[in-house]
Amino acid sequence: MKIHATSYRCAFLILLSFLCLNVNKAQVSYFPPLTGNWETTSPSSLGWCNENIDSLYNYLDRKNTKAFLIIKDGRIVLEKYFGNFRQDSIWYWASAGKTLTGFTVGLAQQEGLLKITESSNKYLGKGWSSLSAAQEDSIKIWHHLTMTTGLDDGVADADCTDPACLKYKSPAGSRWAYHNAPYTLLDKVIEGATGGNLNSYITKKFTTKIGIKGLFVKSGYLNVFYSNARSMARFGILLLNKGIWDGTIIMSDTQYFHQQTHSSQSINPSYGLLTWLNGQSSFMAPGSQLKFNGSLNPDAPKDMFAAWGKNGQYINVVPSQKLVLIRMGNAPGGTGAASMAVGFNNEIWQYVNRLSCTGSAEIKEMAGFTLGPNPVKTGSSIKISAQISKGESISTYNVAQIIDLFGRIVQEIPFTPSASFELPINLTSGVYHLRLCGPTMWSPLQRIMVVE
Repeated sequence: MKIHATSYRCAFLILLSFLCLNVNKAQVSYFPPLTGNWETTSPSSLGWCNENIDSLYNYLDRKNTKAFLIIKDGRIVLEKYFGNFRQDSIWYWASAGKTLTGFTVGLAQQEGLLKITESSNKYLGKGWSSLSAAQEDSIKIWHHLTMTTGLDDGVADADCTDPACLKYKSPAGSRWAYHNAPYTLLDKVIEGATGGNLNSYITKKFTTKIGIKGLFVKSGYLNVFYSNARSMARFGILLLNKGIWDGTIIMSDTQYFHQQTHSSQSINPSYGLLTWLNGQSSFMAPGSQLKFNGSLNPDAPKDMFAAWGKNGQYINVVPSQKLVLIRMGNAPGGTGAASMAVGFNNEIWQYVNRLSCTGSAEIKEMAGFTLGPNPVKTGSSIKISAQISKGESISTYNVAQIIDLFGRIVQEIPFTPSASFELPINLTSGVYHLRLCGPTMWSPLQRIMVVE
């Protein structure tokens, strides 16, 4: 028996060592201290050139950015604030806070305070919606996390959490729809399960432990998280490390974290648990029931997952590069899916991909062009007349890109440069953007409408 016991103890120690190695493997090599200086990494050590960084900053400035950070292996590589915004300035996360809420639900589950397979009415109480008792009971916490409650997102106010606003649309789990109200109700689920205040719970469980200085603030029906940009980056680092912070395991429920950062359902594979996923076979976007083939952000790393919010509030996490990208600011304008500006995030990555000294120089914008007819019939052609500024040439361009409202390139048309030329349009009816492109230059976007 002693031999067996010794063998079991040795086996246990070997297993423990293996697990520890795996924990360390998951972590970056550096975590910023709760107080004091945050270490940096020089852009030059990554092969990034100043002129390409300046090009990125100029673009972000034109797009109403307030704060931008790139974190590599826990250290700051780029940190830029625009206008009157400063390192300690506070801004809203908008729907990027959804991922924070999703993480918090996981913490409550690992404590045994709730199960995401339970009906949400266990914590919301019966009659929290206008559904029948059976319909209401069929909605699990899981459905709130995956945007598949089946509640009608087409009501007058999709933020409204009053029972009269929460109407039946389809069976739970059968339809994906980006709907704020069911998400917001998770705050009540957390408070019902924990018996306390949402802010008190996150402060106790993890925000203080990793140095996040921020709070949820009530705004109408919504709870909106506010913090500075560095606090946003700290949450990104925590996600990058699968819920581990400098050896402290905050999220021990590894299964839940995997569910949060991987496809949660097949309807919209680009959505986990209140988290966006790149590199999937198809995606749906806020405010639409259309399904598009391909990745959310074709120019971003395939393994990126993200917390995205209104007007371009971004936490992009890239495990393969140990990288976190943060953007705060006002609406960028131009392309994007609904108010979340999915296309804008992809354009940021186009600039990031050119930071290398071996990459292209600045992506310049041409003065513009006119087009017509607009609307244009599908199967016909649209005529382009270039407006050339001093020092520019239409010969710089050789491809026209047509981009849908979700930021995806849906048609690329090579053309022979001339002052006036025609492009064949073969698209379904809808609203699109058109731009002319060259190796290092693109034109401003022009909106077109395609009709049958």
